[in-house]
Amino acid sequence: MSESHEILYQTQLQAGSHWSMRVKSGSALRLTDVEGGANLGMLFYNPENLLERYNAPDTLKCQHTFRLTEGHCLYSDMGRIFCGIEHDSFGWHDTVCGTLNAAQTEQRFGALSYQQAHNARHQNGYDSFLVELAKYGLGKRDMAACVNLFSKVTVDENGYLALDTRPQPTASVTLRFAMDTLVVMHTCPHPMTEAARYPRAPIDIALLAGSAPLPAHCLQSAENQRGQANNDLYHHTTCCQGAH
Repeated sequence: MSESHEILYQTQLQAGSHWSMRVKSGSALRLTDVEGGANLGMLFYNPENLLERYNAPDTLKCQHTFRLTEGHCLYSDMGRIFCGIEHDSFGWHDTVCGTLNAAQTEQRFGALSYQQAHNARHQNGYDSFLVELAKYGLGKRDMAACVNLFSKVTVDENGYLALDTRPQPTASVTLRFAMDTLVVMHTCPHPMTEAARYPRAPIDIALLAGSAPLPAHCLQSAENQRGQANNDLYHHTTCCQGAH
């Protein structure tokens, strides 16, 4: 196994859970929908400047897309690239539907608190994000539109959205990071789920070692090349500042 694929850490995030971690530039996260039917909500921040965070509109418009898949990059609101999708066997990830809050989750699945059910509670994505953000001094005003991996949402000619509920067991996504990034995630239900019961599919998470650059297929467009140039300038100036 090459250095860039050496597993530094591996864990499984159960449904209705949340987590966060700092991922170094050049390393990768491999995310796997073990059973099929999972939803992984994700936000991204610059750990050195938490005001810089994932920007969904810029990510979509600069790559002329409604969905994310292999070859796409995820942008910050400073025009820099947090990560590129190096590999994707799922093929289509939601970028526009956001996440459920507590009231919506209770309406869909009923109320079930930690005191009643412990880890089998009906947790919601909004509160999950807030719990993780609070660990870094962030709060509601720091929330942004999230990515929902392993959730395919299509739109018809009349503008109506629909969630494709066909499961893809063992589907995986590898994110290669172009800058140090604080990754915040949850495994709570997608806002458009029609499941009768609270979904319980887990996600496997593997942190991969290495210092690999963004793969070439993530930098084919002129827009992503400009994003990479912004990253290069950022890394150059921060290194220069650290040298004084």
